[in-house]
Amino acid sequence: MTTATTNGTNGTTGPGPVPLVACHECDLLQRESAVPPDGTLRCCRCHAELYRAHPNSTDRALAFTLTCVVLFFISNLYPIVGLAVNGDLVETTLLGAVRVLYRDGMWPIAGLVLATTFLMPLMQMTAMAYLLVPLQLNRRPYHADFVFRLMHLAQPWGMTEVLILGMLVALVKLAHIASVVPGVALWSFGALMLLLAAAGSAFDPRALWQRIGSFDDVASNAEAAAAASAHTALRCGMLSCHSCGLLVKSTAHVHGAACPRCGAHLHARKPGSIARTWAFLIAAIVMYIPANVLPVMNTSSLFGSEKDTILSGVVYLWTSGSWPLAVVVFIASIAVPMLKILALMYLAISTQRRSVMLVQERTRIYRLVELVGRWSMLDIYVITILVALVQFNALATIQAGPAAVAFGSVVVLTMFAAMSFDPRLIWDATEDHHV
Repeated sequence: MTTATTNGTNGTTGPGPVPLVACHECDLLQRESAVPPDGTLRCCRCHAELYRAHPNSTDRALAFTLTCVVLFFISNLYPIVGLAVNGDLVETTLLGAVRVLYRDGMWPIAGLVLATTFLMPLMQMTAMAYLLVPLQLNRRPYHADFVFRLMHLAQPWGMTEVLILGMLVALVKLAHIASVVPGVALWSFGALMLLLAAAGSAFDPRALWQRIGSFDDVASNAEAAAAASAHTALRCGMLSCHSCGLLVKSTAHVHGAACPRCGAHLHARKPGSIARTWAFLIAAIVMYIPANVLPVMNTSSLFGSEKDTILSGVVYLWTSGSWPLAVVVFIASIAVPMLKILALMYLAISTQRRSVMLVQERTRIYRLVELVGRWSMLDIYVITILVALVQFNALATIQAGPAAVAFGSVVVLTMFAAMSFDPRLIWDATEDHHV
């Protein structure tokens, strides 16, 4: 791992502009340096990852992506799992499970599952293939800027790895009801999860744009000289694109500017960051109460009906002997949403008060919040599989309860709150403090 050692001071090493990079989390302006293969360049102030060196990135990413496309279609054409009771076999595909949710009137959950497990992963894979295949043929991708932005938009919302864990939890619960018959899609989804992670890791946006073509909108020597007396990109009149990482000169109309390379909107700081973070947080807090109080599943059988909350589901896993899964579900579905709300409240309050205390620790909290937030979707996927499979009419049926909609809202709202928060505001207070 390589760490950037410059501290906002940049000099020229020859003709042409000095290669500069601005940290997306603290806005520190630093000089790019050579990174060994598979090495990482990190910010010398907040230790955020600036970029990685991926050898043969386009070839490796293309190979992984094309394999993912094949596995994706197999995963959605074949059944995930089957349930055998008294000679009857009920099987479901992912899209079939979404259709059952929609038929039962749970269209918000059906839409959320469809988007996070089908549409967004498909968009990500399609966009990567669209960008990489022409490069392999030594051609420039048509409208590469628009497709790149679509890929960047889809990345945080594709949750195949969470779906796999949700399937495992559902299988444990189903094993106590009837004989479970694993389907082809269960194994292909597992392989897809690994290869999607490999494709995302191998894909290097820097190498992509170098292959597509260079741009002259980077910092000039004049800006590089100005950077010698300024720590952050903002203080020396530069903006960093959060989609492709290009560093450009600031304009008079900052909020109306667009990246000359990928076309993404440029802004010195996210507009209304704290206000929008609070709006999403308050909405998430309101929805968190019914998500944990109301039933998340309604089970009907010959012995009557039973309503399960998220906590009762954890208790069921624990008492049935599956305590590792009980711990995982408790952490992902109860602890993580609550801790994420508390962490974002702490970040919003401390940033609003312009606190200069524990800035590195607060930046690490922000990274952790972004990392774990998606795993709260676990219970939604468990419900999806159970609802689709346990449909034996008079014998037993499972339907999603109102808490499922509330809980899905909590997950989405907290993710939007984390996306709205601008971690550079944490470090802006220290800049003002030193002025």
